[in-house]
Parts: sequence; structure tokens; C-alpha cells
Amino acid sequence: QMQLVESGGGLVQPGGSLRLSCAVSGFTLDYYAIGWYRQAPGKERVGLLCISTNDAISYYLNSVKGRFTISRDNAKNTVYLQMNSLKPEDTAVYYCWSTPDYWGQGTQVSVSS
Repeated sequence: QMQLVESGGGLVQPGGSLRLSCAVSGFTLDYYAIGWYRQAPGKERVGLLCISTNDAISYYLNSVKGRFTISRDNAKNTVYLQMNSLKPEDTAVYYCWSTPDYWGQGTQVSVSS
């Protein structure tokens, strides 16, 4: 059974950094693209960026470009989302996603002073 589990969320001050992890099980990460999405309170879930099987990164949301990056460690079956220069508007539940259409349960990120 394919499973994705996010971790690393929490409360951070504006300008701070967090690294989220997405641990996958039930499949070999090497063969799947992984993406990160987020859903802010009262808003729809939006795609942020994804990483392909050959480590190509695609950004879906311009406001995170230059601040967020994604990486994968196939040996650990884990994908990371490094978030820098966080802003209050980054507050959301963050989800990882895998092809064909698997989702984690989400992890809360709150940016506030």
C-alpha cells in the first residue's frame, strides 16, 4: 500500500525557515514524481512545486519561487521541502503528492510573530 507521511511543520516567525519531509512507503521513490501542495484556511488547495524522476523541478506558484525548493533522497525514500524567508501568507496545511494520485495527511505550517 502506497503511503506518504509529512512531518516537520510547526510555528515559525516571519523570515524564518522550515524543512518539511515526506516519507514514502509501499513504493520505490525513484520512479515517481513528487509534489508539494498547500491549503490555507478557507481557500482551495494549490500546487507549489514538484520534482520529477530525473530531479527536474517545476514551480507552480510564483510566490514561492526563490524561497522554496524541493529535493529527494531516493535512498531514504524521502522528499524534502525547504522553505526560507517565510511569510504569514505561507500559513497553511502542506501536503505531499505522488503520481499517479496519492496524498499525505498534511502538516500544519504557521508563520506568525
